[in-house]
Amino acid sequence: MTDKFLCDFRFLLLAAAVAFIYIQMCLFTTQSKYADRLANAVEAETRCTSQMRKLIDQISMQQSRIVDLEEDKKRQDEEYGQMKALVQDLQLKGLQRRMDKIQTPVAAVVIMACNRADYLERTIKSILKYQNAVASKYPLFVSQDGSDPQVREKALSYDQLTHMQHLDSKPVQTERPGELIAYYKIARHYKWALDKLFHEYKFSRVIILEDDMEIAPDFFDYFEAAAALMEKDKTIMAVSSWNDNGQKQFVHDPEILYRSDFFPGLGWMLTKSTWNELSPKWPKAYWDDWLRLQENHKGRQFIRPEVCRTYNFGEHGSSLGQFFRQYLEPIKLNDVQVDWKSKDLSYLMEDEYIKHFAEILKNAKPINGADAVLKASNVQGDVRVHYKDQPDFERIARQFGVFQEWKDGVPRTAYKGVVVFRYPPPRRVFLVGPKSFELLGIKSV
Repeated sequence: MTDKFLCDFRFLLLAAAVAFIYIQMCLFTTQSKYADRLANAVEAETRCTSQMRKLIDQISMQQSRIVDLEEDKKRQDEEYGQMKALVQDLQLKGLQRRMDKIQTPVAAVVIMACNRADYLERTIKSILKYQNAVASKYPLFVSQDGSDPQVREKALSYDQLTHMQHLDSKPVQTERPGELIAYYKIARHYKWALDKLFHEYKFSRVIILEDDMEIAPDFFDYFEAAAALMEKDKTIMAVSSWNDNGQKQFVHDPEILYRSDFFPGLGWMLTKSTWNELSPKWPKAYWDDWLRLQENHKGRQFIRPEVCRTYNFGEHGSSLGQFFRQYLEPIKLNDVQVDWKSKDLSYLMEDEYIKHFAEILKNAKPINGADAVLKASNVQGDVRVHYKDQPDFERIARQFGVFQEWKDGVPRTAYKGVVVFRYPPPRRVFLVGPKSFELLGIKSV
């Protein structure tokens, strides 16, 4: 009995030992798996930590680079400011050297240029041909819009002028789809240049030319006489060297000047007081048409010649050669040296001119009917043709071949609604508006 008990006890011990060993083996296997997982987790954490440190290092390097770039930009801005100040100082000193030799200039002359170096050269040569003798009265400038290197080089190659450069990187937003950006850039350039000439250089008058113009022999004498007229009569907003209907077949007398309610442009002079009024409200684009609005010229008028003192040869430009062959190419550039200093221009004063013009108009012979051109050709002396409204004016103007365009209710070149031209020279033709006689104080004749 005792032996059997011992045998069973040993058997139980053996079974317990086997179970214990099995449990230990299972525990060991499980621990090994967890140890491997833990090792993998530690390794993954190590890799993540390493990558994070690399990212932190890269961010630190980028931040350091950004700081360096900001310092470089700040330094470049300072250098640019210093260079700009130096250039302005040199320009002022260069102008001052010229101003030291003179008393008071009549007007600064500025050529508005952009990217046509060949045109600019032709314009400069035409101006210098007559400006050299009166350089002290008419300091010459080229105002360049943009950074065209050939234009800059061409302007700087002339010691007789001062070069100004307008650099504008602001984006242009047109107000209507399909508009040319060029007209917006031109308006910005004009404002910048005129602000600079009037406010920084402190000229009392400026004559504005474009880089595709030639001038007449008496160009400067004409503007000197006109400047004296502007001082006396503040109803003259500007003086122009241009006649829109100045084609060879429509002009005759180089000594005749007119008042006009329509701004001609294309070689014109204005005063500082007028610019001070216009500059704060200068338009974003189409500055010339803007000047033709009643709200801007406020009833003031413009002096223009019968025979142009400028010739526009720019077939290729911002207007894409619009109307060039029909209206610009046939323009007659005056080739006579008129002695403007000896001319009495008092008839152009506002109170005198309305009586002067009314008398001429009254003496013109009226013609009526459909074929105005034929009838005008068969009448001796000046004639007048009355139009009823804008469409009627356009019909008659088309027959003669003169400009049909109106702006803000005013035909091109018109004074009190009257457009005058020669057809054929020397006969004058007056196209007379429905209210012209009333505006001129003429009773029906």
